[in-house]
Amino acid sequence: MARTPRTPPEPLPVARAPRKSGRPTSAKPRAPRAHTAPVETVPQPEPRVEAQAEAPTAGSSPPADTPFAFPGADQREMLEALSLNLARAAMTAQSAIAEAALSQADRPAALSPDPFNVGPAMNSVMTSLASRPDKLFAAQADLFNRYMDLWATSTRRAAGEETLAPSKDKRFKDPAWSENPMFDMMRQSYLVTSDWMNGLVSSVEDVDPRTKRRAEFFTKLLTDAFSPSNFLASNPVALKAMAETNGESLVKGMQNFAADLERGMGKLKISQADYGKFVVGENVATAPGQVIWRDELFELIQFDAATETQHTVPLLIFPPWINKFYIMDLQPENSLIRWLSAQGFTVFVCSWVNPDKDKAGFGFDEYLEKGIYRAVEKTLEQTGSKTVNTVGYCIGGTLMGAALAHMAARKDGRVAATTFFAAQHDFAEAGDLLLFTDEHWLGQVEEQMDAAGGVLPGAAMAETFNALRANDLIWSFFVSNYLMGKSPAAFDLLFWNADQTRMPKKLHLDYLRSMYGQNLLSKGEFTIGGIKVDLSKVTIPLYFQASREDHIAPMNSVYRSARAFSNAAVTLTLAGSGHIAGVINPPSANKYQHWTNAALPGTLAEWQAAAVEHPGSWWNHWAAWLADKSGDMIPARDPNKGPLKPIEPAPGSYVKVKS
Repeated sequence: MARTPRTPPEPLPVARAPRKSGRPTSAKPRAPRAHTAPVETVPQPEPRVEAQAEAPTAGSSPPADTPFAFPGADQREMLEALSLNLARAAMTAQSAIAEAALSQADRPAALSPDPFNVGPAMNSVMTSLASRPDKLFAAQADLFNRYMDLWATSTRRAAGEETLAPSKDKRFKDPAWSENPMFDMMRQSYLVTSDWMNGLVSSVEDVDPRTKRRAEFFTKLLTDAFSPSNFLASNPVALKAMAETNGESLVKGMQNFAADLERGMGKLKISQADYGKFVVGENVATAPGQVIWRDELFELIQFDAATETQHTVPLLIFPPWINKFYIMDLQPENSLIRWLSAQGFTVFVCSWVNPDKDKAGFGFDEYLEKGIYRAVEKTLEQTGSKTVNTVGYCIGGTLMGAALAHMAARKDGRVAATTFFAAQHDFAEAGDLLLFTDEHWLGQVEEQMDAAGGVLPGAAMAETFNALRANDLIWSFFVSNYLMGKSPAAFDLLFWNADQTRMPKKLHLDYLRSMYGQNLLSKGEFTIGGIKVDLSKVTIPLYFQASREDHIAPMNSVYRSARAFSNAAVTLTLAGSGHIAGVINPPSANKYQHWTNAALPGTLAEWQAAAVEHPGSWWNHWAAWLADKSGDMIPARDPNKGPLKPIEPAPGSYVKVKS
């Protein structure tokens, strides 16, 4: 952009000072004001006879008593830059939206205007409220009283009688939200109204609990979306950034917006990390090892030993097929796989294929026979061991639990002990994901999979998981990327989170219907591999890990799952944090805490009441339990020297296939 020449401006006509009522004024030119330490002497124009104040020179501040301030060259340059950048931002956004519309023009319309069936739920809630006018009147009075309290507090604060405590809401932690009375009032007014709306829906009593929870969930989504922090005009932090950068932040934000629309092929796919900073096999998923088996469903990876001796019984990990295994091998310092190798375990991982249309007919039977059983068989063949210990993470743990019940029915003793990370088997209290499993929504999912050739696109599950934590996983990035114009951070965990996989139609629908919809596994009514399996028949030692803030596998659901194995020797540990950080928490990080209790009483509340809190990671506690189940120490195994010959180095090929 061409810079405005720094030359003295032409004299501009200036406004006369306002007349005082009842007294005429005469034209008396003021004496020139002295300028302190001028950088250069600029010839001043002769003052006009009728002028009350002289026009300011370039770069100088107008006199305090000048009724109208005329911008100098610097100010005009900033205004010009701001105007141009706002125009650039608008043009970028308009162009991106137009291109997105064109790219979507030849695609079929949305399957349903209400894919999550919110309408009937909200109708039930509103009908209930309408039938109780006394409740509505009380709610209106409550809202009025809340605003009266807000106005009273704001008045006292304006008078200096009261100071505002820092906000605990991450959306409003910047001091700009409280320093300016207007934005402070806007913030508090929003919080009052949103809290009132959510409370009103929650107060309904004569509605089916699942219907009510659906209405609560989507009311929360709605109120989160309308937060003033999500709009440029009502976000003081974004406005400040725009002013300080002369609009460059908004230009960058709209460039981010356009890039995300392009990446989503016409649908907005918000970037959560700098995806270009990571490459699988180069700076994530780098634990050394070899792929020793590959078939149509998985690659079996054996990782190199990190010690001279290892436990006799190998450890085989089954990650969820919704995500890729390298959540357990992000960076060397937080790699669970490297850490386990350093503890003397022979570590194997089942790296699931990213299924395409040819796997649309694969279901639980195929993932049991061609997945669990074949991986166990090949691990034992490679190590010469008679038994193996297994780990099931999330949905991989659900499958592993069903497999253990199937093995118990067949008297198959090849698995000696199993650990479950954030895994569910009793889905009665499976959290907000239950809201996405009614038949209306499942019908929408089935149509979506049919349109994609029999698989669920990876982005579909990502959108669902993001909706469970919209403020953290949607709106925080919306504000940062688009309103503030910041580039997403290079965060390995969020890079992995965006590296989604597809899911076969048969397997996914059976999982949603049988587990979330009907809870068949915990009832002993789930059929897999031709057998109706019963979790109470499992008698091997089990270790359950739950996370206190897990929104995908809630701790109460995991606790119920642990108790479903009623005849097994169960050890349960509760970790701090959530579904990922609660699991992937190396001891060296010294983060969070965990709780242990040798008993397993009727409820989680009872368990927590008697549990002992320990600082830091739960990994050492688990490693001690696992070592006791893993046999004597033997010379370390080399994946290059086993009966199964190496195919390629870890992390293999399947993990690199993008959806």
